[in-house]
Amino acid sequence: MTRNQLYQNILQKKSYLCVGLDTDLRRIPAHLQNESDPIAAFNRQIIEATAEFAVAYKPNIAFYEALGPRGWESLQRTLEYIPKDCFTIADAKRGDIGNTSGLYARTFFDPSSSGLDFDSVTVAPYMGRDSVEPFLDYEGKWVILLALTSNAGSADFQRLEGSGGALYESVIKTSQTWASPDQLMYVVGATQADQLAHIRTLAPDHFLLVPGVGAQGGSLEEVSKYGMNDHCGLLVNASRSILYASSGVDFAQRAAAEAKALQQEMANYL
Repeated sequence: MTRNQLYQNILQKKSYLCVGLDTDLRRIPAHLQNESDPIAAFNRQIIEATAEFAVAYKPNIAFYEALGPRGWESLQRTLEYIPKDCFTIADAKRGDIGNTSGLYARTFFDPSSSGLDFDSVTVAPYMGRDSVEPFLDYEGKWVILLALTSNAGSADFQRLEGSGGALYESVIKTSQTWASPDQLMYVVGATQADQLAHIRTLAPDHFLLVPGVGAQGGSLEEVSKYGMNDHCGLLVNASRSILYASSGVDFAQRAAAEAKALQQEMANYL
């Protein structure tokens, strides 16, 4: 998916909502537990209920890896359920030496190898350029680089000051020499909204993936105010507030209501 295609989908749906599929087997409604693949059954109903309001879906790979081979099968089924006009993100946070990163890239981008065909993957930049470039070798695929995350421990390293400013600033500045805004996005946590205006000066044209709205307490209003650019430039993720809006048989309807509320707020900001 190109940047313009993503932007056109945002305009069409009046939404920049990304639904995080952080699906925990222990939190799936009881009536689905006897399904042959409870994870996939749950995800399918969530996707069908929210696709009208979302432009992207982001499975968190850890929730699937934790289940071993059956988890990977659930992930593959889930990816097949996502409408083709929606942007897909493998939230894997990979990053290793070049040849290993090449295999990680093949995992998420080469369906002839793994059966998976995501539009993008989240990547950790700590090991530098040669750990990121293998993901950029795939035409039409995106790297979403961790920049300034929303967890409490982000201050341990990401805000450390060096000669080029804070470490997260160096990540954003340096990585822009590796790829253009047509192939590179950044993760910026919603609870870091005070930094979004500054980050926009560092990366004015790039899309930002912003987790932390909803259950984590991030403000959609502030994220939109400080993070939006002239082609929106935002994918705002909500996971638990949508997935677990209800633990009963009405879970999909409640998920749809949560997604619709976010979409309607986003329409106002757009």
